[in-house]
Amino acid sequence: MLNRVVLVGRLTKDPDLRYTASGVAVANFTIAVNRPFSNQQGEREADFINCVIWRKPAENLANYMGKGSLVGVDGRIQTRSYDNQDGKRVYVTEVVADSVQFLESKNSKGGQSQGGGQGSGGYQNNQYQNQNQQQAPNYNQNSQPTGSPNDNMEPIDISDDDLPF
Repeated sequence: MLNRVVLVGRLTKDPDLRYTASGVAVANFTIAVNRPFSNQQGEREADFINCVIWRKPAENLANYMGKGSLVGVDGRIQTRSYDNQDGKRVYVTEVVADSVQFLESKNSKGGQSQGGGQGSGGYQNNQYQNQNQQQAPNYNQNSQPTGSPNDNMEPIDISDDDLPF
């Protein structure tokens, strides 16, 4: 049996972070996923998919992503039921997320990505990336690499007629 879901969409509102009685974090969120085709009026429609994520990834999602943020969700479909206040049986189908990829930062404007990460805490910011770029060594174009297995090899003199291609 296989029950696997992979989605990319935008959060329709800020994630709803709560804690169980035993202190386990759980976040409920809904993502809008565009359909790959247009309707008869030429408009793109979207599906609104309810999702839930647990523990530390739930806290990270609530802290770093907000309404309109682009996320990738990897998880499984789950159905459950409960009796509401009127005594009626309510059935719920949702995606239980194993991980949520942050495809853009909470504060990014115009859909530009700030660096990705995983819902388990892989958020990066541009300050860290710029710092690494400044520390990269500059190599002169004429300098020879060291430690290469080809350092002690001499050029091969071969004619084009001897090549197999």
